[in-house]
Amino acid sequence: MEDCLNRKGVTDVGMQANGRRAWGAGIALAVIGVAALLAGCGGASQAGSATYQRSSGGSSPAGSGVAGAPGGSATGGSDQPSSQQSQPLLVKSLAVSMTAHDTRATATALQSWIMSTDPKAISSGMNYSQDGASYDVSMSFNVEASLYPAVEQYLAGYAEGHGGRLVNLQESVQDVTNDYVNNQSRLSNLRSEQKRLQTLMGQAGSLGDVLTIEQRLTEVEGQIEQIQTHLAMLAGQTSYYLVQIQLSPVGGAITPPQAWNPGQVFGQAWGAAIVFGQWLLTLLIWLAVFGLYALPAFAAYWLARRLLAWRRARASTARAS
Repeated sequence: MEDCLNRKGVTDVGMQANGRRAWGAGIALAVIGVAALLAGCGGASQAGSATYQRSSGGSSPAGSGVAGAPGGSATGGSDQPSSQQSQPLLVKSLAVSMTAHDTRATATALQSWIMSTDPKAISSGMNYSQDGASYDVSMSFNVEASLYPAVEQYLAGYAEGHGGRLVNLQESVQDVTNDYVNNQSRLSNLRSEQKRLQTLMGQAGSLGDVLTIEQRLTEVEGQIEQIQTHLAMLAGQTSYYLVQIQLSPVGGAITPPQAWNPGQVFGQAWGAAIVFGQWLLTLLIWLAVFGLYALPAFAAYWLARRLLAWRRARASTARAS
């Protein structure tokens, strides 16, 4: 009986120990699962955060940079230029040559269309060159950069749609981004030096120091003005593009034959005779004026001839006697 009770007690103790081990293993598995879940959530959060930062970093310069026009910078309009431009600064010019049946009417139509499409366009005027009964017309405009593609496309298809022919269309493009950024950097440095020199000017104690600082300050201010002028020129060239148009008549000029006119021929002959008479009279006047310089030479020659003849006559008289 005691053996049975002892075996039963041992069995109960073993079952209790096994239960505690199972409970501890369950708690350990639960802790590991929670830790793994938290680690997975943290990694997903970090990945999402990194993706958002790349997207934000890529879009930020486009909103605060130059954006293809001078004057803006990544520092919000300060003198310090951004290291990377969102868009390059380009200087473009377009040269178009085409033929037309009526070059003057075509020039008027093109000018009207360009000025209505771009009210801010600047016209440099028209140049008409007459060739017989027709005209060669050259014209140039400065159009806004934003409207330049529309102007280029219109001019490229204008001749074919109006009975003419597109002879040549040439576009030149120059990237001035580096030039603009470099000059912006130089301008910022020179303005810093200008402020430093102005501070030193107020602290100078001798006349020599004042003159030296003033001379350098004058040089710096002159360089600042030159760079500002250059940047203003770049701003104009990148804001307005040059468009040059050359119009020529289709097939060249054809002059109709004219009937023979005796009166016109007589008039032409009379005019030629008058011109010849004027030329001959002019020649005689020139000879008469310059003949005054020949009179002394002619008188000397005449006297020499007379003296030589007198000597010969005297010699022959002496031989006869």
